[in-house]
Amino acid sequence: MRFTIAREKLQEGLAAVAASIPGKTTLPVLANILVETTERGIRLSGTDLDIAVSTEVAADVEAQGAITIPAKKLLELARELPPYPVKIAAAGEQKVTLECGRAKFKLLGLARDEFPAFPAIRFQESWKLKAEDLQKLIQHVSYAVSTEESRPILNGVLWELRPERMRMVATNGHRLAKLDIPTAGSGQSADLIVLPKALEQVRKLFAAADELEVARGDNHLGFRNISGDKQIFTRLIEGPYPNYEQVIPKENDKTAVAEKDALMAALRRMGTVASDQTHRIRLSFNAGLLRFQVNTPDLGDGQDEIPVRYDGDQLDIGFNGAYLLEILKNIPTPEVRLSFRAPERAATIEPEAWSDPAQYLTILMPLRLTD
Repeated sequence: MRFTIAREKLQEGLAAVAASIPGKTTLPVLANILVETTERGIRLSGTDLDIAVSTEVAADVEAQGAITIPAKKLLELARELPPYPVKIAAAGEQKVTLECGRAKFKLLGLARDEFPAFPAIRFQESWKLKAEDLQKLIQHVSYAVSTEESRPILNGVLWELRPERMRMVATNGHRLAKLDIPTAGSGQSADLIVLPKALEQVRKLFAAADELEVARGDNHLGFRNISGDKQIFTRLIEGPYPNYEQVIPKENDKTAVAEKDALMAALRRMGTVASDQTHRIRLSFNAGLLRFQVNTPDLGDGQDEIPVRYDGDQLDIGFNGAYLLEILKNIPTPEVRLSFRAPERAATIEPEAWSDPAQYLTILMPLRLTD
């Protein structure tokens, strides 16, 4: 194998696959990037066995071949190379030479045969989607997944595909985010539970203008753009997702509308003296005013207030301030609408006056207040 590639193209390709390389692994080849020559240049691939990312970049190929190269060292080298074309060659199954300007390096690789094969995915039977729509779903929903291993099903994002819409739902049992986007529709209906780290790679790798093909294998999912030069594969989480519709409040009759930035700023201030364990903040809704209160015995206390549009009876409710802040960061409008029924019942947080046809809803469970 022998090829020449622009330094910037090499850096671009390596950056695309870097996040799929595991930091620690007992299988040495997983710490490597697979480099293969193609008709249009080279293809770079990485995997941690849960997800795999592959991207093709332009290069002048002199001799065909493939080898795996240590990812960490190749990434470090690429960042430090001078601004000249990079010549890479592999002799046999292990030795790799890299030349750039007057700099010359030798690295020990591993044979291509040791690299895991990608899942068998039939893209002929795929859903056709706009990357922009998929990225919007991921951005506004995937943050809400659980990171606890006790309920593995909640470590994934539920992705419902229907002829007329797409929906993503994520929850950790204390908060929930749900977004519906209308679509022209293609392919069969399906409910998929996808790893959030795979969705994050989809959000980063593809351009918003890309048209995507998404196809399912036996227990894997594949994403690629129409040209096929960028591909992502991921393991699906198996099992039934909880019936989230049951926890969506239907009878919340108290509503407040607040300026999102002012609400977030007050929560950040209160968070400085809130408990590191519970992050509990008391919110008191009164006519035209929202008061915040924190009292942490071993740390201190704080109070603040902001104007809101609220004309119901006074309501005191406790929330995990960190969870509420994260929800607000993903609200796409300058104002936010909060609805309640009682201090011990789930609250909803939604964008106020959102002109987008998508429908976005978040839910946050309250914390018990202690006087």
